[in-house]
Amino acid sequence: MDFPLLASVAGFAFASCGTPGPNNMLLTNSATRFGYRPTLKLLLGIMFGLQLLMLLTALGLGQLFLRWPSLQWGLKIVGSGYLLWLAWNISRASAKEADETTATMSWQQGALFQFLNPKAWLMAVSAISGFTLAGEQYWPSAWTVLAIFLSLGLVTGHIWAFLGLNLRRWLHTPTDWQRFNYAMALLTAASVFMIWR
Repeated sequence: MDFPLLASVAGFAFASCGTPGPNNMLLTNSATRFGYRPTLKLLLGIMFGLQLLMLLTALGLGQLFLRWPSLQWGLKIVGSGYLLWLAWNISRASAKEADETTATMSWQQGALFQFLNPKAWLMAVSAISGFTLAGEQYWPSAWTVLAIFLSLGLVTGHIWAFLGLNLRRWLHTPTDWQRFNYAMALLTAASVFMIWR
């Protein structure tokens, strides 16, 4: 891969992983409610799931969506339903501050969530189809794309987690926590609109 292509992959990965979406809302919510260590496990699970999804896409899974567009619709419907259910649960979470001994979404759940996350599928299919090279360069370029997404995904995930850790300092009363829960639920639900545009 030459430098212009690497720069394009890095720009796409940074924009895809860094913009608001279901994963970043989960990380911010988790860091605010549960602290850094549980959120780090969630972030690692998310990145593992995304890497697995991208690898399966590179192996040919992404072609299914190109051949059968109805699969895209099905994924969007299931993913949207899950995100709305998640938003509902966030809105009903306890108004009390959680501590680091309380369980957040596990790393396994974070990894599996990528297979229901339409934004993750869109990233995987777009990255593999758009930035891999043909012929003998296919797998070296695919591994490069995966490595760039892993690196920048960890960086941007930490940015959203640190945002949550800083928000935690401002939440002192049950009312503050309830407002935070409602805001996070609204942002999670709003990510459904980004899926369908």
